[in-house]
Amino acid sequence: MTELRRNLDVEELVRLDTAHHMHPFTDYKSLAAEGGSRIITRAEGVYLYDGHNNRILDGMAGLWCVNVGYGREELAEVAYRQMKELPYYNTFFKTAHAPSIELAAKVAEKLPANFNRVFFANSGSEANDTNVRMVHHYWQCAGKPEKRFIIGRENAYHGSTVAGAALGGMSPMHKQGGKLIPTIHHVMQPYWYKLGGEMTPAEFGLHAAKSLEDRILELGPENVAAFIGEPIQGAGGVIIPPETYWPEINRICKQYDILLIADEVICGFGRTGKWFGLETFGIEPDLITMAKGLSSGYMPIAATGVSDRVADMITANGGEFFHGYTYSGHPVACAVALKNIEIIESEGLVEKAATETGPHLAKRLAEFNDHPLVGETRCVGLIGAIELTKNKETRERFEPAGKVGTMCRDHFFKRNAIMRACGDAMVLSPPLVISTEEIDALMSVARECLDATARDLGIM
Repeated sequence: MTELRRNLDVEELVRLDTAHHMHPFTDYKSLAAEGGSRIITRAEGVYLYDGHNNRILDGMAGLWCVNVGYGREELAEVAYRQMKELPYYNTFFKTAHAPSIELAAKVAEKLPANFNRVFFANSGSEANDTNVRMVHHYWQCAGKPEKRFIIGRENAYHGSTVAGAALGGMSPMHKQGGKLIPTIHHVMQPYWYKLGGEMTPAEFGLHAAKSLEDRILELGPENVAAFIGEPIQGAGGVIIPPETYWPEINRICKQYDILLIADEVICGFGRTGKWFGLETFGIEPDLITMAKGLSSGYMPIAATGVSDRVADMITANGGEFFHGYTYSGHPVACAVALKNIEIIESEGLVEKAATETGPHLAKRLAEFNDHPLVGETRCVGLIGAIELTKNKETRERFEPAGKVGTMCRDHFFKRNAIMRACGDAMVLSPPLVISTEEIDALMSVARECLDATARDLGIM
C-alpha cells in the first residue's frame, strides 16, 4: 500500500483543535489553559509518536482496545480491499453480506456453547443500549412486561449514551443528567480495598453480592429484568472482584429469574488471559457486550452476544424487533474485526497474556507493594492497577479523590509513557503484543512517577 505522508503544522493543528474540536471527557477551559492537546501523528507496536516526534509507551492500548498493537498492515489491507469491493450496505430489510455473516459466526464460535447469535453495533455504549432494548423485548415476549427494572453497580462504566450512562454508576455523569432512566438502579461494587473494612476479601465478595439480592427483594423479583456487570470494573479503577463474588451473582440471578449481562467491552478478546472475562470468573450470562478488542480499535464496531434463551424467545415471538443502527454490521468494520481475531489466534496472544506477559506484569506490579504511596496492586492477565493510599495500614483515601492520581498521571505524561488515573488508582492495559522487556520499561517509568508523586506530597 502507498504510505500516507503528511506535512503537519503541529502548532496550527493545536490552534484549530482548541478552536473547533470538542473532545470527550474533557475540561475545555483547563485544556486551553494548558496550551492545548498533544497531537498524535503515528503509532507502531506499543508506541505512539507525537507531533514533536516524541516516542510514547502506551500502557493503555489506546482506550483499553488496541490488543494487536499499532501499525498492523494486514488490517489496513483488509479494510482497503473491502472498501473497494463493498464499502457499505445496511443489514436491515432482510439483507446481509459476507463480512457480517462470517464475523457473527466467528464471534459465536468464541462464546459459550449456548450463545449462537450476535447483534452488531458501533460502540460499547450502543451495544449496551441494545441490551436494554433486548431485555425489555424479551420479557414482553415472555409475557412478563412488568419486569422492567435493570440493576447495575456503583462506580461501573457502561458507556456514555443516555442508556449507557444510566446503566453505569459514575456519579459525575449522573450529575450532568446521565441518570435519566428511572427503572435503572445501582448496588454496591465489589471493591474490597475501598469498602471491605475488616472483612476478608472472600467475606466481602458475598457481602457485595448480597446487595444485589437485597435490592431485588426490595423492588420485587417479579419487577426486575436484568443485572449488568463488568467482569472487572475497568474505568472504575480495575476493580477485580473477590473469587466469591461472581458465583454468588450467578446463583442470585438464577434464583430470581433475572437476566445477567456481562459487559465484556474491556475484558473481551484476551485481556484477562482468556478470550472473555466470563471464563476467568465463571460468569454465566444471558447477554454479552463486546467492543474495543473486537477490532483492536482499528474500526468502530461492537456486538451483543445473545444466548439461546433470549434469542429463541425473541425469534419465536414472530414480531419485529424495532431496533438497529445505520452501521450495524458495517462490512469494512466486520472484515477488519474478522482479521483481527485471526491475528489474535495465529499469534497466540491470549495464551501469551495467560502464561508469559500477564504473570510478568503481575510480578512487576507486586514490587510496588512496599512503596509508601501504594496500598495494593491488582492484576489479571494484561490489566492491572496500582492503588494509591494516604495510609497503608488503614487504607485511608486521599481527599479530594483523584487529585493524587492526576498528579501521578501527569508525571507519566512528562516521561512519555501512558498509564491512566481512575480516581487514585493508576491503571494499565497494554496491547497484548507487549513484550516482557517493554513491560519492564513501563514499570521503570512507573517507579519514577510514584517516587515523584511521593516527593510532591512530602512523604519521600
